[in-house]
Amino acid sequence: MADALLVLATSTGGVGQHVAALERGLTARGLDVAVACPASTQAVFGFARHLPLEVGARPHPRDAAAVARLRRLPGRVVHAHGLRAGTLAALSGRRPLVVTWHNAQLQGGRLGAALERLVARRATVTLAASSDLAATARARGARDVRVAPVSAPPLVPTGRDPGLGHPLVLAVGRLHPQKGYDVLVRALPLLGDAVVAVAGTGPLDEELRAAAPGVRWLGRRDDVADLYAAADVVVLPSVWEARSLTAQEALRLGRPLVTTAVGGLPELVGDGAVLVPPGDAEALGRAVRGLLDDPAAAAALAARGRAVAATWPDEDDTTAEVAAVYAALQRGGPA
Repeated sequence: MADALLVLATSTGGVGQHVAALERGLTARGLDVAVACPASTQAVFGFARHLPLEVGARPHPRDAAAVARLRRLPGRVVHAHGLRAGTLAALSGRRPLVVTWHNAQLQGGRLGAALERLVARRATVTLAASSDLAATARARGARDVRVAPVSAPPLVPTGRDPGLGHPLVLAVGRLHPQKGYDVLVRALPLLGDAVVAVAGTGPLDEELRAAAPGVRWLGRRDDVADLYAAADVVVLPSVWEARSLTAQEALRLGRPLVTTAVGGLPELVGDGAVLVPPGDAEALGRAVRGLLDDPAAAAALAARGRAVAATWPDEDDTTAEVAAVYAALQRGGPA
């Protein structure tokens, strides 16, 4: 019987990276950990002990089979990540159940709210990646709710130049409506001679390439650390974020960041980034161009960002907090 069964749905980004970090960290602490997820997620992250579980991005008739399988999988503590995985884990009746809330339901409507209530009320412990998610979980009926860190893995540049040119404006993240790349595209006329590059893949790939052929759409990259190191400004125009891995990576590597004042970003970055209103292409473009035109201001912002990043918990801190929750639940006392 595994000490912990980590459950997640389809993922190519931050949620999967977080689960991979937990698997490594918990295993290093001597815990027996298994990860239940779809084959497509396993193909991206290569979990050491993978148990196949088909959990798609949306409700599907196959969910009944996934719930039945979850009832049989080994794990003294079940830890689901995200609403989809949390829903199936809640329906499986497994206890104790830990659920990490990673994302807000931006278009969930009544069904999304109903699923949030189900997950919130059946979780033994709810971990939230940001304060606004914690507030939502409490409003949906969760009892034991904690804001818990979701830390970005460390990135180490190799010193290789990606060869994109300068001044370089970089965005990193899935090509998904949440990331607000349509706003970045609308801001392009304000960026002048800047090279704009975006590292990531996703459902909007073809649409965005057609809308802005002058942008360097880089796809999925293995040299993200070197891309950050080469960037003059990093931009994150999201509609919503919790504890954005892109924001963490940019500030830790000392890059000037322009991002939106949404979700958990203001509490995460403090005065270490320029915050603009979501959806405001003019504000985004002027903030980025202002940093490109004022290297001293950009350097000062980068220094403040590094100072803020130095206060954040790292992956080891995150793993220690989660391991403590598991240990308390396995003892049968308050987590």
